[in-house]
Amino acid sequence: MDDIAGNLILIGLMGAGKTTLGKQLANKLRRTFYDSDQVICERTGVSIPTIFELEGEAGFRCREAMVISDLVQQKNIVIATGGGTVLQIENRLKLQQNGHVVYLHAQPEVLLGRIAHDKNRPLLQVSDPLAKLQELYTIRDPIYRTTAHTIIDVDSPYSIHTVTRIIRLLRKPSQQLSLL
Repeated sequence: MDDIAGNLILIGLMGAGKTTLGKQLANKLRRTFYDSDQVICERTGVSIPTIFELEGEAGFRCREAMVISDLVQQKNIVIATGGGTVLQIENRLKLQQNGHVVYLHAQPEVLLGRIAHDKNRPLLQVSDPLAKLQELYTIRDPIYRTTAHTIIDVDSPYSIHTVTRIIRLLRKPSQQLSLL
């Protein structure tokens, strides 16, 4: 039985497990799951790297903002956002006001181990992907922290344990929600 009210929104860097955990959470809570990046691809008919190539990051962020606006209007869903969704203040406010935001926190070294061979990550197509992840972490970690209602460490490779921890935390709203 789903006794967690409202939308559940996952934020964090690429490789944190937003899509994997989001699908599992949606299944366990019997909710519809949306990956904002996947919705962008479905609407445009092209991949994220193609959008970056044709429109640049600014064009992609514009499309992302439209998708976030649409998704948060739905009720009782699970949303996995793109890693950079929180860069726009409008997105942060929409996420915070329309759901419970969970920051899936992991160190850059852990993230790189998960996504090192994924060519669908345009921001990591550089000579030193770890340095790029560390740069993104330095910039985005404070933003994720101020946007999130709950912060949970996802360095563990066992996603089913993480799903259980997230659900347990969300069912105890009166407590400070952080598991670092």
